[in-house]
Parts: sequence; structure tokens; C-alpha cells
Amino acid sequence: MDERAFISPRPGQAAARGGERPLLPLDVSGLVYEKGGQRIIDALDWRLSSPGISVIMGPNGAGKSVLLRLVHGLLRPTAGTISWNGQAMSDDLRRRQGLVFQSPVVLRRTVGANMRFALKLRGLPHDGAAIAAALAPAGLAALAARPAGVLSGGERQRLAMARALALSPQVLMLDEPTVSLDPASTAAVEALVATARGRGVKVILVTHDIGQARRLADDVTFLHRGRVFETTPAAKFFNEPASEAARTYLDGRILL
Repeated sequence: MDERAFISPRPGQAAARGGERPLLPLDVSGLVYEKGGQRIIDALDWRLSSPGISVIMGPNGAGKSVLLRLVHGLLRPTAGTISWNGQAMSDDLRRRQGLVFQSPVVLRRTVGANMRFALKLRGLPHDGAAIAAALAPAGLAALAARPAGVLSGGERQRLAMARALALSPQVLMLDEPTVSLDPASTAAVEALVATARGRGVKVILVTHDIGQARRLADDVTFLHRGRVFETTPAAKFFNEPASEAARTYLDGRILL
């Protein structure tokens, strides 16, 4: 793997500055993604325009992770359009975003060296003080000399998130960042999500955890069979879901 592959955002403030346009709104129209003869995303229309944390929910196989990769430009759609504030995806737009995977990618070097590599690649200060400051929000500054390969799953995920946040993305996408983590690690990752939101970063979070969605979401997009059934403010989604599919899902019933 190219060690640069996990670095998406570029330096700068989370909010647009200088001549840099904001990335929102995200507009998706008629999006189709097929693989192996299977239609995973099916004529999907979607719009995100508000700041804060947008949570994508839905049953297994709904297309949540695929949608995240499509809007980040890692996958090429079969049909349809994706635009960020009227702009088609480009390398420049991708560098202004961060994507943290369910299984975080770390380099075979120390925690501090992982952070140094990311900062140096983006032309940011990467001395010891800068590295410590970047690791501090994740509670990892004391582990800077530890090999990243011996970190726990929760520590690896916090490193991946701290690395992304250190590059000041405008949008941070998270794909099931706490799956299989213990409660303490989940709480630490959620604190980093809240930190990102507090910095003005737009967060798009895929999760199966209804409790986590209740704790974090400003709005919820419910996905089923590759289509958006609703995008709703979080309080309304959990109290009065608009679609029968969402009601079935929230009730814990099997959704076919």
C-alpha cells in the first residue's frame, strides 16, 4: 500500500478560508453503483447542507459504506452525479476531506512517526511539539514512542482520527469507527467526534449503533436497499420516523 493513501485532507482551517470554497452542500443525484451484477446503490438522491454530525443508518447491506466511498471519490459510480458545492470530485476536494475506516490503517512505525509522516506530507510543522499537540486530543501523546502495531484497537482508531484531524479537514467521514470496541474506547472515539464538530468540521458518520446515533447525530439519513428513505433532524427521526422501514429498524424488527 502507498503510505500516502490514508491521508485525505490538506492543511488549513476546517471552515473554508482565503479563496477556498466551502464543500457543502453535498448533492447526489440518480446515483447508481453496480458490482458483480449486483446493484448496491440504486438511483439514490441525497442532499446534505447543514453543519454538525450527519449519521447514516440502515441494515446490513443497505449500501452505507459504499455510499461513503462514492462521495469521497474512492469508488466511481456506475451512473449519476456527485457534487460538493457545485464542484465535481477532484484530487483537491478529496484532500480537503478525511476518511477513517472501520479497520484503521497505521504505518509500521511508532505512533509519533505515524503522525510525523502525515504532517510532513502536508507541509505542516512536524517537530516533537507539533506531534505531541496533534496526539493530545486523542490521549496518545504519552505513547508517541510506542510502535503503532502494538496498539489496541481503540488506540489505533484514536490515532487514525487524530491524524485526520491534525490536517484540518473540512469534512470528516467515519465508517463504523467504534465497531467491536469496548465501552471506554467507544467513549474516547466519540469524544474525538465531538471535538471535530466543535472545530467546525462537518462529520458524516456511518453506524449501526442506535445509542451512538442518539448521542451524536444532528441529523440522520436512513438507507435501505441502496436508496435514501429519509434525511431527518435527529430528534424527529428517533421520535417520529417518516418511513415504515425506519420504524421497523428502530423497533429492532427484521427489515426485509
